[in-house]
Amino acid sequence: MKKEELGELILASEDAMYHVAKTLLYSDADCADAIQEAIVKAFSKLYTLKKDAYAKTWLMRILINECYGVMRREKRVVFLEDYRQEEKAEEQKDYSELYEAIYRLSEEMRLSVTLYYLDGYSVREIATMMETTESAVKNRLARARQRLRNELAERAAQ
Repeated sequence: MKKEELGELILASEDAMYHVAKTLLYSDADCADAIQEAIVKAFSKLYTLKKDAYAKTWLMRILINECYGVMRREKRVVFLEDYRQEEKAEEQKDYSELYEAIYRLSEEMRLSVTLYYLDGYSVREIATMMETTESAVKNRLARARQRLRNELAERAAQ
């Protein structure tokens, strides 16, 4: 793959990259940082891509790794401004019940749901990105659907 083709792939994958980053990271600034770092790494490590057909999966895996890196760095620091923004967000309740329920899922289930339902990746592609088996992805999706169904049914009953 040439650098021009990678650039076109990145432009075509903007929304998907944002969805993946937002699934793992809370702050838009952190999402932007992770996406930028992933793009830089993709261009510098383009020679490691073995098959052009897997370029998008390869790019998303780089992004996921960058998101985990941001999470490790941010885990140690809690800014007062971020804490206050979280309180304001909780007071406003802008988010739909489904979005809130998805956000309460475990990280692995949340990422699987986002990649499968929002970004349209296949189970096989998700397994490759998350470095796990296809059956593990299927199980995560099934458990996530069941938890979402139960939680939303409980909220509807209230």
